[in-house]
Amino acid sequence: MTAVSSSPITQVTPMAAPNLQPQLLTRLHLDLRSQRFSVDRDTIMNLPESVLLCLFPNGLVLSRQSMAFTDGGDNDDEEEVYNVDFDPDCLTFVLEFFRVTQENFYGSATNPGLFAAQQHLAETLPVHDFAPTNNPLLTKQAIIVLREELEYFAIPPKSDEPSTDEHGLPNDTLLDVKRKCGNVLLEKRNIFTALQRNVNKENNVAEQHLIDMLCMSGFDREDTWGYRALEPHRCSISSIALVLLKTGIQHLDTPSPTNPSVNHVLLDSQQMATAQKLLLFWRKPARKCWWDGLEVEVPGYESGPPKAVKLWARRVWTLELSLVSFGSLCSACSSLIVVQV
Repeated sequence: MTAVSSSPITQVTPMAAPNLQPQLLTRLHLDLRSQRFSVDRDTIMNLPESVLLCLFPNGLVLSRQSMAFTDGGDNDDEEEVYNVDFDPDCLTFVLEFFRVTQENFYGSATNPGLFAAQQHLAETLPVHDFAPTNNPLLTKQAIIVLREELEYFAIPPKSDEPSTDEHGLPNDTLLDVKRKCGNVLLEKRNIFTALQRNVNKENNVAEQHLIDMLCMSGFDREDTWGYRALEPHRCSISSIALVLLKTGIQHLDTPSPTNPSVNHVLLDSQQMATAQKLLLFWRKPARKCWWDGLEVEVPGYESGPPKAVKLWARRVWTLELSLVSFGSLCSACSSLIVVQV
């Protein structure tokens, strides 16, 4: 028979430690330059890494930290808004492109989509380099993401009139020249013109290979930026282009004789091998920076004669491959809420 201790220490029942685990957010509320977005968490996490870095340069916390210390009161549902310095129209462009791509590939309730016609490739191909365990391009839609951040520096022609005020800041004349230079650059929407100019100037073989690889994988040499805009209060232009990766999977219009409801699907192994090279950029954005010098003609200040202005442009390209997963964007992007504040 065991004696019961009379010590108060042994008689106290240990208390369970409180659960301080923060609650994961299901939706994120973003304020992009006074425009409010409410987006599902899964939608945010499936955006390209390069876009996420622009949205959240200091990192993103997907849990409500204050929830660990709430008492279950009425204030627990209070929105936590992330203030983000990013172009809201650019984010809308990216979300819409991903939504349409997801629906076209995986289908909807009324449209089976491309994946329904090609999923037998993943089931019937022998185990080799194209097996789905090694090649996600068989089961997921890939998107090439190309971004450009352009900073420009205007060098106006010499003039007897001052270009700065008494504090050394640009006066109205110089600011007008900078704005007009930005508008000229904004209209130059061709993607590869500047890089091809640099190739011709420097005879850079690596840059020519980059252009060739992108054009073999989905771009065209005459393509223009899908979205391009001046950044507010800065001599900077942000551009982005999204194209579907050419994987070599060809959907023919002729139905199969054995199953009229399913289209013929062919696989170009050489094109697939080229597409697989871009998997190196999946979740691993690559960057390229170069300086570009050019001369533009802008209208004169206050209806004056046109001026030839020399520009130096610092261009930074970010190349990335993004894979659209099934179900991650279909309901999320359709439930995107945008509110003008």
